[in-house]
Amino acid sequence: MGVVELIGVVVLLGVLCAESKYMVYNTSAGIDGGKINVHLVPHTHDDVGWLKTVDQYYVGSNNSIQGACVQNVLDSLLPALLADKNRKFIYVEQAFFQRWWRDQSELTQSIVKKVVSSGQLEFINGGMCMHDEAVPHYIDMIDQTTLGHRFLKEEFGVTPRIGWQIDPFGHSAVQAYLLGAEVGFDSFFFGRIDYQDRIKRKKERSLEVIWRGSKSLGSSAQIFAGAFPENYEPPSGFYFEVNADSPVVQDNVDLFDYNVQDRVNDFVAAAIAQANITRTNHIMWTMGTDFKYQYAHTWFRNMDKLIHYVNKDGRVNALYSTPSIYTDAKYATSKSWPLKVDDYFPYADRANAYWTGYYTSRPALKFYVRIMSGYYLAARQLEFFKGRRNSRPNTDALADALAIAQHHDAVTGTEKQHVANDYAKRLSIGYTEAEKVVASSLACLTDSKSSIGCGDSTTNFQQCPLLNITYCPASETDLSHGKNLIVVIYNSLGWKREDVVRFPPFIFPQLLVLDIEVVMGVMVRKKLIKI
Repeated sequence: MGVVELIGVVVLLGVLCAESKYMVYNTSAGIDGGKINVHLVPHTHDDVGWLKTVDQYYVGSNNSIQGACVQNVLDSLLPALLADKNRKFIYVEQAFFQRWWRDQSELTQSIVKKVVSSGQLEFINGGMCMHDEAVPHYIDMIDQTTLGHRFLKEEFGVTPRIGWQIDPFGHSAVQAYLLGAEVGFDSFFFGRIDYQDRIKRKKERSLEVIWRGSKSLGSSAQIFAGAFPENYEPPSGFYFEVNADSPVVQDNVDLFDYNVQDRVNDFVAAAIAQANITRTNHIMWTMGTDFKYQYAHTWFRNMDKLIHYVNKDGRVNALYSTPSIYTDAKYATSKSWPLKVDDYFPYADRANAYWTGYYTSRPALKFYVRIMSGYYLAARQLEFFKGRRNSRPNTDALADALAIAQHHDAVTGTEKQHVANDYAKRLSIGYTEAEKVVASSLACLTDSKSSIGCGDSTTNFQQCPLLNITYCPASETDLSHGKNLIVVIYNSLGWKREDVVRFPPFIFPQLLVLDIEVVMGVMVRKKLIKI
């Protein structure tokens, strides 16, 4: 009897397996003018340092603090995109992407270029990090953005179209016009605005605006800008990371917990709710959040099913999209938008919770970043005068360290102490290398008898980074026995300065001051002053 029952079970399982078949999901939907269009925008937000250092986040180490590995995100993303040509993804932080890119084979790089060219993978924002908008100097914001954009232009021939500042703690009008309209972005999206402002804008359907960031530049400096209804995450119940709590779309009728209609109903309800606070029939769902897509297939598998079954249901239209596609759809409606002319500062996420302490937190790091920014400007100019070399020493390490330091969890001071130490260490390493560039360039400019190039310099310039404690070994020497001390002071600004220059005491019988003015690398005036 027992044997017969066992055979029956085996036969039954064989029938069930035979009935199961591979399901092809229709993910090819485009825009439908007669329905609410839900633009699913797959993305990950990868902090360039916060609870872990930038390198720890990239390789996935120190996971006792936070389980995050950007390398896994990018590794799993490419096969997921290749599995379906309709899938899309956006990526932002070039500090991570460039690390990953350098590790790839030529074959992988060529495949990535194809998915970028086809529009499946789109780079937006494009800077090395997602910089803060309250603390950094605008020159540093420009420099870190330029560094990322230059890489994208050289490697892929693309220029980002969209600003994507989804996590900084409030937003500046300077960002809207200088790093938005003036950069050439078509739109600008962000996540954090004051909770009361968000409530008001939901009621007025004014989360999306025309942001005119400069009164003097007027309409030439305005940009289409949108704040998200909540944050930069999916609607509740639509998180699909491998360990998420949201219900997956279970569409196998032979298994328990079949829930297609429930999931479709949830999707439609969330879409209608967002459409009720949004102008036009286009809404964006940000499908991702911090360090997500470490196993990209779980997200795309569920989104494939949602698009297929939601569109089969027909009440709303779901599609894979990007902020560029979404922006083009908004422009095509010829809708009028409210005008915004000031900042989104200060930021509060709830009552009596103002995010303003970071304006002054970690003042030593803020000061160090600012000092290194000025030094980088001077070093880069002198590097140009001498002639740049791709081999070291050069200013690249300082440029990279400064770019990373503009991140909204770096110069702001909102990072862990060991991460702050890491930012400072990178700046120090960059400074040490840039110091060699400055020394050799100054020697070239002072020794060279020719207007073209530098000969072998005999002058060895040493710098005095510790003048704040009145310490400069190079100047503390006895000059009474025919020795010379040459002091060079370089003004990197575009205008004249008057400053008091202090040196630690040294013995000298006579001091000669040589005032040299250099314009575009050419000496135009020289004056000798005897003291």
